[in-house]
Amino acid sequence: MPGVLSRFLIPGFLRVTRRNRNYVDAERARAHVRERGLRPLAYGPPRDLRGVEVSVAHERGWPIYTLTPADGISRGGLVYAHGGGWVGEIASQHWRLAARIAAQTHLVVTVPIYPLIPFGTAAEVIPRFAELVAAADERHGPTFLAGDSAGGQIALSTAQYLRDAGHTVPRTILISPALDLTLENPDIDAVLPRDPWLGRDGGLVFGRMWSGELSMKDPLVSPLFGDFGGLGPITVFTGTRDILNPDARLLAAKARAAGVDLDYQEESGLVHVYPLTPGSEGAAARRRIITTLRAELDAVHSIS
Repeated sequence: MPGVLSRFLIPGFLRVTRRNRNYVDAERARAHVRERGLRPLAYGPPRDLRGVEVSVAHERGWPIYTLTPADGISRGGLVYAHGGGWVGEIASQHWRLAARIAAQTHLVVTVPIYPLIPFGTAAEVIPRFAELVAAADERHGPTFLAGDSAGGQIALSTAQYLRDAGHTVPRTILISPALDLTLENPDIDAVLPRDPWLGRDGGLVFGRMWSGELSMKDPLVSPLFGDFGGLGPITVFTGTRDILNPDARLLAAKARAAGVDLDYQEESGLVHVYPLTPGSEGAAARRRIITTLRAELDAVHSIS
């Protein structure tokens, strides 16, 4: 059973601060996109990231940050896609997880600052992420993908895109991923009243804008509709107080049916992106991410 912090305090804080206000109301969602388009938020990393050296390059209009282990030891790479509903900028929680991964697994972590709606779309972003994974693989060695929420959609769509190009990602880590942007799963209705973070009406606005000219069921937009055959191992974290949880269960079924090596972590009563939240459950999930990547690296390097 979740502790007091995860069970009561975090959901209570989310409700008091109306964290879901842009997700439950379509007009508010459209206003939020207009505001972010006019006044983008800062995206730079915190100054106090530990255990890493931070650098940035500007490539084809994207700031691309690199977090290198401070001791200079590298065993591979990881490309991280941050969440935020395709409209929210990267936050300190994302930076701190990326830095922890780099420092504790000796992976060089690439953090792209990708274009958000109303300017960015899946058709532009997914192929570029695939290029970044391929470049990191060539430069640093075996390169993983990870992402949370909207970034989970980007990560899984990118893994499918790369698979179609003949490249298998050694493991993709998905934290509360957005999988079907139509939000048509009927089981979502039962979760909506209990989710203090997300909502359907505003979420559909964001999803439609992100899909651009593509169908919302195109795998570049909604990876749940993509082929799972031939994908590398996948780790999924999902909580049951999250409207994206019913689709995570569908992902688990499709992945297993396709023979994918799946590590599925579902926690009862926990909220959206709980591995990024404080509390013992979030800390345990972060430790699992580190141990999973270390074990994968050991296996990859033992073969080579």
